[in-house]
Amino acid sequence: MKNLFCPISDERINEQVPRVTALLVILTVIASFAFQLPVLMALVAGDFFIRAFTKLKFSPLSCLAYWMVKWLKIPAKPIDKAPKVFAARMGFVMTVMITVLLGLNFSLAAMVVAGILLFFASLEFAFAFCAGCTIYTYLVLPLSKN
Repeated sequence: MKNLFCPISDERINEQVPRVTALLVILTVIASFAFQLPVLMALVAGDFFIRAFTKLKFSPLSCLAYWMVKWLKIPAKPIDKAPKVFAARMGFVMTVMITVLLGLNFSLAAMVVAGILLFFASLEFAFAFCAGCTIYTYLVLPLSKN
């Protein structure tokens, strides 16, 4: 199934960086709820925004992930960038929803959305399975070719 994702775009990134970034997202989201700091969720939303909608090479979390991968000497594995950008856009929407729900004191709803985000981030971190990439491959890509 992995080969279904390639090639989507000419731009490549090191797969290890998004995986470690997913771990950092998981830790930050958990910290946001554990310490009741919705501002952390807003920062994660901003981080997703940078990765999803700007031409910057790194967001703060992905920059930290890049340095961690380099420091740990994890071998690079090139993958397509486009599906990861789509996944970052999904993450942005989810983190904005969580931030708004927390701001409106809808804590349970925010936790449900955060749980979904944590589930998908955990799949990315642990198994290199990107739900956004899968959706991109089977839904967005065929529609964009028409």
